[in-house]
Amino acid sequence: MSARGITVRGCGISVPDKVLTNEDLSATLDTSDAWITERTGIKERRVGGITSQMAIEAGRRAIQDAGLEPADIAVVLLATTTPDALVPATSATVQAGIGVPGGAFDLNAACSGFVHGLVAAAGLVAVGSGRVLLIGADALSRITDWDNRTMAVLVGDGAGAVVVEPAEGTGDLLSWNFGADGTLRHLLKCDHGGYLTMDGKEVFRKAVRVVVESAERALADAGFTAADVSLLVPHQANLRIIQAACHRLGIPEERTAVVIDRYGNTSSASIPLALDDALRSGRVSTGDLVLLTGFGGGMTWASALLRWGR
Repeated sequence: MSARGITVRGCGISVPDKVLTNEDLSATLDTSDAWITERTGIKERRVGGITSQMAIEAGRRAIQDAGLEPADIAVVLLATTTPDALVPATSATVQAGIGVPGGAFDLNAACSGFVHGLVAAAGLVAVGSGRVLLIGADALSRITDWDNRTMAVLVGDGAGAVVVEPAEGTGDLLSWNFGADGTLRHLLKCDHGGYLTMDGKEVFRKAVRVVVESAERALADAGFTAADVSLLVPHQANLRIIQAACHRLGIPEERTAVVIDRYGNTSSASIPLALDDALRSGRVSTGDLVLLTGFGGGMTWASALLRWGR
């Protein structure tokens, strides 16, 4: 399926000040820096964040980076799995904190939420909404059992945001692909009042397959192949998953944005954190094909192909 008529403008991130290294975790868990690095690619992560506060800061930075003011934004769309509360929606807190006069709503598609949000934002723009501030923000440290070595070494907190606005002509978004399989919810979940649990081996196996299939379908819908991709921006869940997906897609790792070593798995925030890093380091140029792809609990997955026009 395809959507038309948007451009992605401005980018901003926010992460907590507290850095939790592998050595820090080794002091309380039966683990080591070598063990964590070999199995996940993570060296450190940021923890202690509050979803709304990180989202507000990232959103403000994205608006500023786009050369805009809060009054220029029509809708705040927040992708998150860790809202501040069940009611009200955290996006309303973010809207008020930034000073956006328009609407606001939350979206939860787990770690693929940011890509789902991008396509939802494109749909809003297509029917005349005006500019959408899209934010992915999660504080996974709040729903993690820090005595559980399997999960504690993986997660981090953070937020990333972009401005999605109307474009002349076809715009940046060339194609997209969504999928979900609710029968797999047991593989990665967190019940009310509980902690994150995961069947790591099965998640690895399923994740690589669905990411590759989704990315290939998005590329095919737009008439491209993996060889045409300038930069792959994947969900940062595990370096080995990223490497396996790159291998099966035929995209070299040097054309992939990777920040998992610094941030760990930040769920909805991981793709915009990686995108921001690629932009700041000059890895994206006007006209480049940028492929965003991710998977998450549900199980959900999503890919979006952009012709970068910034």
